[in-house]
Amino acid sequence: MGEQQLSEKPASESKVSAEALIDTGIKGVQLFKVTDAVRCAPAIYEPAIIAIVSGTKEAILDGQRFSYGSDQYMCCTMSMPVEAGTPLASPEQPLLGVYISLDTKVMTELVIELASTTSVMKQPKHSDQSPSLSLATWDDSFTDALLRLLQLLANPTQMKILGDNRLREFYYAVLEGQAGQSVKRAFGMGNEIARSIEYLSAHLGKSVTIDELASQVGMSRAVFHRKFKQATTMSPIQFVKSMRLNNAAMRIASGENVSTAALAMGYVSSSQFSRDFKRLYGQSPKQWAQTK
Repeated sequence: MGEQQLSEKPASESKVSAEALIDTGIKGVQLFKVTDAVRCAPAIYEPAIIAIVSGTKEAILDGQRFSYGSDQYMCCTMSMPVEAGTPLASPEQPLLGVYISLDTKVMTELVIELASTTSVMKQPKHSDQSPSLSLATWDDSFTDALLRLLQLLANPTQMKILGDNRLREFYYAVLEGQAGQSVKRAFGMGNEIARSIEYLSAHLGKSVTIDELASQVGMSRAVFHRKFKQATTMSPIQFVKSMRLNNAAMRIASGENVSTAALAMGYVSSSQFSRDFKRLYGQSPKQWAQTK
């Protein structure tokens, strides 16, 4: 559905180049085009919607592989350590898509406003997918809202005047869609795990304990551990380690010295960093740097 309806809008595609994410002028909305096959590699997903117009994208979270194209969109509600890639992209069949950040303030306002206008609160439906990372099927409301948002790119005046409202309309379509329950849990009143991850992300280079994370959201260690794993599929310790190692791997891939990257992520022992890195990625940090 996504490719069929959006591919008719060349004005938006003309703004896309092969230089990865391209700002559109609407806050948090970026376009991307990938023409090279890229194997899955460490990355950090921030709260966002990733909608593919053409091609296929992949992400791996704690061993679970997500592969999606123009029939589904990716919804990430919290900062997550993943492996991401575009293994099928090519110059003949490029990956084209839209990356839309989820603004915490606006999303929280919408979730609370939506809850206040609903007389009976619906309980979240059970899902085999992680509430933090899930795939949702394009529906008519999502497609229409995304199309109306992208139509603004052809008119700078309309973009400036209507951009915020169209983005809010798009957020609402996500809330009402298949990923809605996950988004409501992350941005609603019971968003303790999302808040703990936000705190962790701001203190990755420091010594943050699980007890400290639990106390930040007013939970006991045991309750925090259980709820954290329900939300992310990982234990808090595993999550912290993955976030640090993924960030370090990204720094090394961009040319940063291995020791500097390790120190920036809170590792005081280079040997411990190398052991953890090799255990997760199957390569030593130096081998990883040589392959990038």
